[in-house]
Amino acid sequence: MTATLSPPVARPPAENSPRVKSRRREHFAAGVLMTPFFALLVTVFLIPVGTAVWLSFFGDDQPGLGFGPEATVFAGFRSYTAVLSDPTFLSGLGVVVLYCLLYIPLLVVGSLVLALLLDSGAARLRASAQLALFMPHAIPGIIAALIWIYLYTPGLSPVVDLLGKADIEVNFLGVHGVVPSIVNIALWSNLGYNMVVFYAALQAIPREVIEAAVVDGAGPVRTAVRIKAPLIRSSVVMVVLFSLIWALQLFTEPMLLSQSTPMVGARFSPSMYIYDAAFTRNNYGLAAAASVILLACTIALSYGVTRWSNRDRGENDR
Repeated sequence: MTATLSPPVARPPAENSPRVKSRRREHFAAGVLMTPFFALLVTVFLIPVGTAVWLSFFGDDQPGLGFGPEATVFAGFRSYTAVLSDPTFLSGLGVVVLYCLLYIPLLVVGSLVLALLLDSGAARLRASAQLALFMPHAIPGIIAALIWIYLYTPGLSPVVDLLGKADIEVNFLGVHGVVPSIVNIALWSNLGYNMVVFYAALQAIPREVIEAAVVDGAGPVRTAVRIKAPLIRSSVVMVVLFSLIWALQLFTEPMLLSQSTPMVGARFSPSMYIYDAAFTRNNYGLAAAASVILLACTIALSYGVTRWSNRDRGENDR
Protein backbone atom coordinates (compact mmCIF):
# COMPACT_ATOMS: atom_id res chain seq x y z
CA MET A 1 0.00 0.00 0.00
CA THR A 2 1.18 3.50 -0.82
CA ALA A 3 0.86 6.08 1.92
CA THR A 4 -0.87 9.32 0.92
CA LEU A 5 0.95 12.37 2.13
CA SER A 6 -1.29 15.25 3.18
CA PRO A 7 -0.20 18.72 2.06
CA PRO A 8 1.57 20.73 4.69
CA VAL A 9 -0.69 22.98 6.72
CA ALA A 10 0.26 26.65 6.60
CA ARG A 11 0.91 27.86 10.08
CA PRO A 12 0.02 31.38 11.07
CA PRO A 13 3.02 33.59 11.73
CA ALA A 14 4.17 33.76 15.31
CA GLU A 15 3.18 36.70 17.47
CA ASN A 16 6.69 38.10 17.56
CA SER A 17 7.59 37.37 13.93
CA PRO A 18 8.91 40.27 11.81
CA ARG A 19 5.87 40.08 9.54
CA VAL A 20 3.41 40.55 12.41
CA LYS A 21 5.47 43.36 13.89
CA SER A 22 5.64 45.12 10.52
CA ARG A 23 1.89 44.80 10.06
CA ARG A 24 1.26 46.21 13.53
CA ARG A 25 3.51 49.17 12.82
CA GLU A 26 1.64 49.83 9.56
CA HIS A 27 -1.73 49.69 11.32
CA PHE A 28 -0.49 52.00 14.06
CA ALA A 29 0.90 54.49 11.53
CA ALA A 30 -2.36 54.40 9.55
CA GLY A 31 -4.34 55.01 12.74
CA VAL A 32 -2.15 57.97 13.70
CA LEU A 33 -2.45 59.52 10.23
CA MET A 34 -6.23 59.02 10.07
CA THR A 35 -6.92 60.34 13.57
CA PRO A 36 -7.07 64.05 12.56
CA PHE A 37 -9.47 63.22 9.74
CA PHE A 38 -11.86 61.29 11.97
CA ALA A 39 -11.59 63.96 14.68
CA LEU A 40 -12.62 66.64 12.19
CA LEU A 41 -15.33 64.40 10.73
CA VAL A 42 -16.88 63.88 14.15
CA THR A 43 -16.47 67.50 15.23
CA VAL A 44 -17.66 69.39 12.16
CA PHE A 45 -20.08 66.88 10.61
CA LEU A 46 -21.39 64.06 12.78
CA ILE A 47 -22.00 66.10 15.93
CA PRO A 48 -23.80 68.97 14.07
CA VAL A 49 -25.87 66.48 12.06
CA GLY A 50 -26.79 64.56 15.19
CA THR A 51 -27.73 67.80 16.95
CA ALA A 52 -29.89 68.89 14.02
CA VAL A 53 -31.68 65.53 13.92
CA TRP A 54 -32.27 65.72 17.68
CA LEU A 55 -33.63 69.29 17.54
CA SER A 56 -35.91 68.44 14.62
CA PHE A 57 -38.02 66.19 16.84
CA PHE A 58 -38.75 68.92 19.38
CA GLY A 59 -40.84 72.07 19.27
CA ASP A 60 -42.05 74.90 21.48
CA ASP A 61 -45.65 74.69 22.71
CA GLN A 62 -47.69 76.91 24.98
CA PRO A 63 -49.85 74.89 27.37
CA GLY A 64 -52.99 76.23 28.94
CA LEU A 65 -54.75 77.37 25.73
CA GLY A 66 -51.76 79.50 24.77
CA PHE A 67 -51.58 81.51 28.01
CA GLY A 68 -48.85 79.50 29.72
CA PRO A 69 -45.10 79.82 29.26
CA GLU A 70 -43.50 78.15 26.28
CA ALA A 71 -42.13 74.67 26.87
CA THR A 72 -40.01 72.49 24.65
CA VAL A 73 -41.84 69.22 24.01
CA PHE A 74 -41.32 66.19 21.83
CA ALA A 75 -43.06 66.88 18.51
CA GLY A 76 -42.18 63.79 16.48
CA PHE A 77 -42.32 64.39 12.75
CA ARG A 78 -44.44 67.52 13.06
CA SER A 79 -41.62 69.82 11.94
CA TYR A 80 -40.87 67.62 8.92
CA THR A 81 -44.54 67.66 7.93
CA ALA A 82 -44.64 71.44 8.29
CA VAL A 83 -41.56 71.91 6.12
CA LEU A 84 -42.66 69.55 3.36
CA SER A 85 -46.14 71.11 3.25
CA ASP A 86 -44.82 74.68 3.22
CA PRO A 87 -45.11 76.08 -0.34
CA THR A 88 -42.28 78.55 0.28
CA PHE A 89 -39.85 75.70 1.02
CA LEU A 90 -41.01 73.75 -2.03
CA SER A 91 -40.65 76.83 -4.23
CA GLY A 92 -37.14 77.30 -2.80
CA LEU A 93 -36.29 73.76 -3.86
CA GLY A 94 -37.60 74.57 -7.33
CA VAL A 95 -35.38 77.65 -7.48
CA VAL A 96 -32.35 75.59 -6.51
CA VAL A 97 -33.16 72.96 -9.15
CA LEU A 98 -33.40 75.68 -11.81
CA TYR A 99 -30.18 77.22 -10.53
CA CYS A 100 -28.37 73.85 -10.76
CA LEU A 101 -29.68 73.20 -14.27
CA LEU A 102 -28.27 76.54 -15.42
CA TYR A 103 -25.15 76.84 -13.31
CA ILE A 104 -23.53 73.40 -13.34
CA PRO A 105 -23.50 72.78 -17.14
CA LEU A 106 -22.25 76.32 -17.82
CA LEU A 107 -19.57 76.00 -15.14
CA VAL A 108 -18.29 72.58 -16.24
CA VAL A 109 -18.36 73.28 -19.98
CA GLY A 110 -16.95 76.79 -19.65
CA SER A 111 -14.09 75.86 -17.33
CA LEU A 112 -13.28 72.77 -19.42
CA VAL A 113 -13.15 74.80 -22.65
CA LEU A 114 -10.87 77.38 -21.04
CA ALA A 115 -8.59 74.65 -19.69
CA LEU A 116 -8.41 72.96 -23.09
CA LEU A 117 -7.56 76.27 -24.76
CA LEU A 118 -4.76 76.92 -22.28
CA ASP A 119 -3.45 73.37 -22.62
CA SER A 120 -3.45 73.56 -26.42
CA GLY A 121 -1.24 76.62 -26.38
CA ALA A 122 -3.83 78.70 -28.25
CA ALA A 123 -3.72 81.35 -25.54
CA ARG A 124 -0.66 83.54 -25.34
CA LEU A 125 0.83 84.58 -22.00
CA ARG A 126 -0.57 81.42 -20.46
CA ALA A 127 0.51 82.23 -16.88
CA SER A 128 -1.03 85.72 -17.06
CA ALA A 129 -4.26 84.28 -18.49
CA GLN A 130 -4.48 81.74 -15.66
CA LEU A 131 -3.93 84.45 -13.06
CA ALA A 132 -6.52 86.75 -14.63
CA LEU A 133 -9.13 83.97 -14.76
CA PHE A 134 -8.40 82.82 -11.21
CA MET A 135 -8.44 86.30 -9.61
CA PRO A 136 -12.27 86.53 -9.25
CA HIS A 137 -12.21 83.39 -7.10
CA ALA A 138 -9.85 85.15 -4.69
CA ILE A 139 -12.49 87.83 -4.06
CA PRO A 140 -14.83 86.93 -1.16
CA GLY A 141 -18.33 85.96 -2.22
CA ILE A 142 -19.92 88.87 -0.35
CA ILE A 143 -17.71 91.41 -2.12
CA ALA A 144 -18.39 89.77 -5.50
CA ALA A 145 -22.14 89.90 -4.89
CA LEU A 146 -21.94 93.59 -3.91
CA ILE A 147 -19.99 94.38 -7.10
CA TRP A 148 -22.59 92.70 -9.26
CA ILE A 149 -25.50 94.29 -7.36
CA TYR A 150 -24.02 97.64 -8.33
CA LEU A 151 -23.80 96.50 -11.95
CA TYR A 152 -27.39 95.16 -11.89
CA THR A 153 -29.13 98.14 -10.23
CA PRO A 154 -30.81 100.61 -12.63
CA GLY A 155 -29.71 104.19 -12.10
CA LEU A 156 -26.36 103.08 -10.70
CA SER A 157 -25.09 100.55 -13.21
CA PRO A 158 -23.13 101.85 -16.20
CA VAL A 159 -24.01 98.60 -17.97
CA VAL A 160 -27.76 99.21 -17.64
CA ASP A 161 -27.32 102.84 -18.73
CA LEU A 162 -25.29 101.77 -21.78
CA LEU A 163 -27.90 99.20 -22.77
CA GLY A 164 -30.63 101.78 -22.28
CA LYS A 165 -28.90 104.18 -24.68
CA ALA A 166 -28.95 101.36 -27.24
CA ASP A 167 -32.74 100.93 -26.65
CA ILE A 168 -32.13 97.56 -24.98
CA GLU A 169 -34.10 97.16 -21.77
CA VAL A 170 -32.82 94.41 -19.51
CA ASN A 171 -34.08 93.97 -15.96
CA PHE A 172 -31.39 91.89 -14.31
CA LEU A 173 -33.32 91.84 -11.03
CA GLY A 174 -36.74 91.11 -12.51
CA VAL A 175 -38.79 87.96 -12.16
CA HIS A 176 -37.19 86.32 -15.20
CA GLY A 177 -33.69 87.69 -14.73
CA VAL A 178 -32.91 87.21 -11.06
CA VAL A 179 -31.91 83.52 -11.26
CA PRO A 180 -29.66 84.03 -14.34
CA SER A 181 -28.14 87.02 -12.55
CA ILE A 182 -27.27 84.83 -9.54
CA VAL A 183 -25.85 82.21 -11.91
CA ASN A 184 -23.68 84.89 -13.50
CA ILE A 185 -22.26 85.92 -10.12
CA ALA A 186 -21.42 82.32 -9.26
CA LEU A 187 -19.85 81.68 -12.67
CA TRP A 188 -17.72 84.83 -12.40
CA SER A 189 -16.43 83.66 -9.01
CA ASN A 190 -15.86 79.96 -9.68
CA LEU A 191 -15.07 79.57 -13.38
CA GLY A 192 -11.37 80.28 -12.98
CA TYR A 193 -10.95 77.96 -10.00
CA ASN A 194 -12.41 74.96 -11.80
CA MET A 195 -10.44 75.87 -14.91
CA VAL A 196 -7.27 75.45 -12.82
CA VAL A 197 -8.50 72.03 -11.65
CA PHE A 198 -9.07 70.88 -15.23
CA TYR A 199 -5.81 72.39 -16.44
CA ALA A 200 -3.85 70.52 -13.76
CA ALA A 201 -5.55 67.28 -14.81
CA LEU A 202 -4.71 67.95 -18.46
CA GLN A 203 -1.06 68.51 -17.59
CA ALA A 204 -0.95 65.00 -16.10
CA ILE A 205 -1.89 63.37 -19.43
CA PRO A 206 1.18 61.70 -20.98
CA ARG A 207 2.42 63.75 -23.91
CA GLU A 208 2.98 60.51 -25.83
CA VAL A 209 -0.79 60.02 -26.03
CA ILE A 210 -1.30 63.48 -27.52
CA GLU A 211 1.56 63.01 -29.97
CA ALA A 212 0.13 59.67 -31.08
CA ALA A 213 -3.25 61.30 -31.76
CA VAL A 214 -1.56 64.03 -33.81
CA VAL A 215 0.38 61.42 -35.79
CA ASP A 216 -2.89 59.60 -36.52
CA GLY A 217 -4.23 62.79 -38.08
CA ALA A 218 -6.41 64.13 -35.27
CA GLY A 219 -6.83 67.90 -35.35
CA PRO A 220 -6.82 70.16 -32.27
CA VAL A 221 -10.60 70.03 -31.77
CA ARG A 222 -10.82 66.26 -32.19
CA THR A 223 -7.83 65.74 -29.89
CA ALA A 224 -9.46 67.89 -27.23
CA VAL A 225 -12.90 66.25 -27.49
CA ARG A 226 -11.98 62.61 -28.17
CA ILE A 227 -8.65 62.26 -26.34
CA LYS A 228 -8.11 64.86 -23.63
CA ALA A 229 -11.63 65.28 -22.24
CA PRO A 230 -12.27 61.53 -21.68
CA LEU A 231 -8.90 61.14 -19.95
CA ILE A 232 -9.82 63.69 -17.27
CA ARG A 233 -13.26 62.21 -16.67
CA SER A 234 -12.59 61.72 -12.96
CA SER A 235 -11.81 65.43 -12.56
CA VAL A 236 -15.01 66.35 -14.40
CA VAL A 237 -17.07 64.13 -12.11
CA MET A 238 -15.37 65.64 -9.05
CA VAL A 239 -16.15 69.19 -10.22
CA VAL A 240 -19.78 68.24 -10.96
CA LEU A 241 -20.14 66.64 -7.53
CA PHE A 242 -18.62 69.52 -5.57
CA SER A 243 -20.50 72.11 -7.63
CA LEU A 244 -23.77 70.30 -6.98
CA ILE A 245 -23.15 70.22 -3.24
CA TRP A 246 -22.23 73.91 -3.23
CA ALA A 247 -25.21 74.91 -5.40
CA LEU A 248 -27.72 73.21 -3.11
CA GLN A 249 -26.51 75.49 -0.30
CA LEU A 250 -27.26 78.68 -2.27
CA PHE A 251 -27.36 81.52 0.25
CA THR A 252 -24.91 84.44 -0.02
CA GLU A 253 -25.86 85.86 -3.42
CA PRO A 254 -29.67 85.78 -3.00
CA MET A 255 -29.41 87.03 0.59
CA LEU A 256 -27.62 90.17 -0.60
CA LEU A 257 -29.83 90.55 -3.66
CA SER A 258 -32.89 90.46 -1.40
CA GLN A 259 -31.97 94.00 -0.30
CA SER A 260 -32.20 95.25 -3.89
CA THR A 261 -35.17 93.45 -5.44
CA PRO A 262 -38.53 92.17 -4.18
CA MET A 263 -38.12 89.12 -6.42
CA VAL A 264 -35.83 87.56 -3.80
CA GLY A 265 -37.78 86.93 -0.61
CA ALA A 266 -36.62 85.82 2.80
CA ARG A 267 -37.23 82.17 1.86
CA PHE A 268 -35.92 82.28 -1.70
CA SER A 269 -33.72 79.16 -1.29
CA PRO A 270 -33.74 76.29 1.24
CA SER A 271 -30.73 77.75 3.05
CA MET A 272 -32.49 81.10 3.33
CA TYR A 273 -35.59 79.28 4.58
CA ILE A 274 -33.49 77.65 7.31
CA TYR A 275 -31.94 81.01 8.25
CA ASP A 276 -35.36 82.67 8.40
CA ALA A 277 -36.85 79.87 10.51
CA ALA A 278 -33.99 79.91 13.01
CA PHE A 279 -33.13 83.60 13.38
CA THR A 280 -36.31 85.42 12.37
CA ARG A 281 -39.06 83.10 13.59
CA ASN A 282 -36.94 81.50 16.36
CA ASN A 283 -38.28 78.08 15.39
CA TYR A 284 -35.21 75.92 15.78
CA GLY A 285 -37.11 72.66 15.38
CA LEU A 286 -38.42 73.79 11.98
CA ALA A 287 -34.97 75.00 10.94
CA ALA A 288 -33.38 71.71 12.03
CA ALA A 289 -35.97 69.68 10.10
CA ALA A 290 -35.39 71.74 6.95
CA SER A 291 -31.62 71.28 7.40
CA VAL A 292 -31.99 67.51 7.65
CA ILE A 293 -34.22 67.43 4.56
CA LEU A 294 -31.68 69.50 2.62
CA LEU A 295 -28.89 67.19 3.81
CA ALA A 296 -30.87 64.14 2.68
CA CYS A 297 -31.41 65.68 -0.76
CA THR A 298 -27.70 66.50 -1.03
CA ILE A 299 -26.65 62.97 -0.06
CA ALA A 300 -29.15 61.39 -2.46
CA LEU A 301 -28.07 63.54 -5.40
CA SER A 302 -24.38 63.05 -4.62
CA TYR A 303 -24.91 59.29 -4.46
CA GLY A 304 -26.77 59.40 -7.78
CA VAL A 305 -23.93 61.30 -9.48
CA THR A 306 -21.37 58.86 -8.07
CA ARG A 307 -23.34 55.79 -9.20
CA TRP A 308 -23.89 57.30 -12.65
CA SER A 309 -20.19 58.01 -13.08
CA ASN A 310 -19.17 54.53 -11.87
CA ARG A 311 -21.69 52.86 -14.18
CA ASP A 312 -20.51 54.80 -17.22
CA ARG A 313 -16.90 54.07 -16.32
CA GLY A 314 -17.66 50.36 -16.07
CA GLU A 315 -19.37 50.39 -19.47
CA ASN A 316 -16.39 52.15 -21.03
CA ASP A 317 -13.96 49.62 -19.54
CA ARG A 318 -15.75 46.68 -21.15
